[in-house]
Amino acid sequence: MIPEIKKKILARRYELSRHAVDQSIQRDIRITELEEAFLGACDLVEDYPEDKYGPSCLILGFTKAMRPLHVLVSYPSRPVLKIITLYEPDPAEWIDHRLRKAGPNSATQQVPPS
Repeated sequence: MIPEIKKKILARRYELSRHAVDQSIQRDIRITELEEAFLGACDLVEDYPEDKYGPSCLILGFTKAMRPLHVLVSYPSRPVLKIITLYEPDPAEWIDHRLRKAGPNSATQQVPPS
């Protein structure tokens, strides 16, 4: 799935949801940083195949300045990839940006580290 997502990002065959646009402004995340996060090695962190709004997954990537970004995207089977939201993972909530810390809201489907 990662190669297909990367292909769409590199071809600029993606769109940002209104929420993603708002979050990128509030969190000072530039489009170039979003694209950089997919240029290098990126990892599938969580998978949501049964999401009520359509299958999606959480990707971890790093900008050229090594800023970690989580990007929630639709599955790449859509003609245009949808960026649902993006943010810098909070160290209080994540272990190594890849694994949610246990807590009352940790009922997500995590992908085992590769």
